[in-house]
Amino acid sequence: MKKRIFALFLSALLLVTVLCACGDESQSEVGGTGSDGTSTSGEAVTGGELVVGISQDLGDSLDPYQMTAAGTREVLFNVYEGLVKPTSTGEYVPAVASDSTVSEDGLTYTFPLREGVLFHNGEEVTTDDVIYSFETCAETTVDTALAAALSAVESVTADGNTITVTLSEANPDFLSYVGMVYIVPDDYTDQATAPVGTGPFRFVSRSVQQNLVMEKFADYWGEGASLDKVTFQIFEDSNALMSALSAESVDMAVHLTIDQVNTIGEGTYKTLEGTMNLVQALYLNNNVEPFNNEQVRQALCYAIDVDEIMELTAEGHGTKVGTSIYPAFTKYYDESLNDAYPYDTEKAKELLTQAGYPDGFSMTITVPSNYTPHMNVAEVIVEQLSRVGITATINPVEWETWLSETYMGRDFESTVVGFDASNLSAGALLNRWVSTDGNNMINYNNPEYDSLMAQAAATTDDAQQTDLYKQAAALLSETAANVYIQDLPDFVLLKSNLEGYQFYPLYVMDLSTVHYVQ
Repeated sequence: MKKRIFALFLSALLLVTVLCACGDESQSEVGGTGSDGTSTSGEAVTGGELVVGISQDLGDSLDPYQMTAAGTREVLFNVYEGLVKPTSTGEYVPAVASDSTVSEDGLTYTFPLREGVLFHNGEEVTTDDVIYSFETCAETTVDTALAAALSAVESVTADGNTITVTLSEANPDFLSYVGMVYIVPDDYTDQATAPVGTGPFRFVSRSVQQNLVMEKFADYWGEGASLDKVTFQIFEDSNALMSALSAESVDMAVHLTIDQVNTIGEGTYKTLEGTMNLVQALYLNNNVEPFNNEQVRQALCYAIDVDEIMELTAEGHGTKVGTSIYPAFTKYYDESLNDAYPYDTEKAKELLTQAGYPDGFSMTITVPSNYTPHMNVAEVIVEQLSRVGITATINPVEWETWLSETYMGRDFESTVVGFDASNLSAGALLNRWVSTDGNNMINYNNPEYDSLMAQAAATTDDAQQTDLYKQAAALLSETAANVYIQDLPDFVLLKSNLEGYQFYPLYVMDLSTVHYVQ
């Protein structure tokens, strides 16, 4: 017997609610959109162009399997699709595939391909393209969680127009990884610079550090986009973005701070609020003194007042987190961990003394300067740490420098950033702290944690896997792997004649639903 797996909420996997805290209620702003993205005022108009202000350039490669930055994935979500894709309501629905079934033992997935799906170059998607995509993704992806999931694939075969994926061991999260295997043509070699996918928008051009342009794909298999053209305008200088908003030369801007929203005020633009679906923290290099000392890391946790940070930087908006799971992952999210380290300067000083630092120490916080929310939080942290004798200095760097030296090179003491999940799987958030994982930029090395994660990956029992993931998340808190802060609020400004924007439980920007109204 086979079980139908589409159109099931991810409560079966991991999600019960999609947007927690301020997400749903703030989406329903007057003149904005409802939680389903439908128009709440005015008549929808087809066509038009959109200029979106974003804060960082895309990564060097636009290849779907080489994307490392969340900002690149969020933009190219509009260009690439897998056999399945996530929705804003936390479901996986058919995309290049028309349906899916999975065997009772969880080892065999069957995907009949949707008829007539075209790539952006006009060629029809074939089973050869799908097999090529799975094989190439498995061999080249830089996402270690995805690579691990695909390592269990014994075969990808075709029978007529149907793809069968056979696993060596069951994985209850496998469908979420299928959604990450973007389907690309098997005879095309320029994905890194001129990507070709099957999504509602097709790539037009890219000017490094300036913009990326895409246009509506007229032959899209589904309902398709309303907008004719979208330009992602890059503003790595936040002042330049504010000037563009003041001049009304951009139609939409994402990931803004409350100060930026308040500066623009009401009028031409309206504000939507969700959460960024990431874990912002003061990430600590566990290989560097004194952060190789657990007591020092715990002292920092007590020395930092998260409530004050949220109040000073976002007027209280955002959601506290106490580990590497953010709230949209409801099934694994343990709210009690948010209070594991209540603000206590005396406790922090006591731990520092026990660790051999009675007079504190000096440290550097490296921050990508184009991310205003991270810079603002770092500034508050500097002041708070001074209260316990720690002298912290901010080292602002360009995004490319942070990516190459801090993230890839692991050449840092501490950093304030946010980590997201590339798919709707708890493993996507927690695997990066396994000692052997290539993305473990903090050099966290804990055999107990590695064991818990290995057990979670091996079990096919959903309840047992959930418990193991929760134990692993709690261990990150107990050992103070990092100083966890919040899931940042996500403020989006849209011109008042735009509607349809939807927040997702992932860090993506879906512009296929955005449209003008009159």
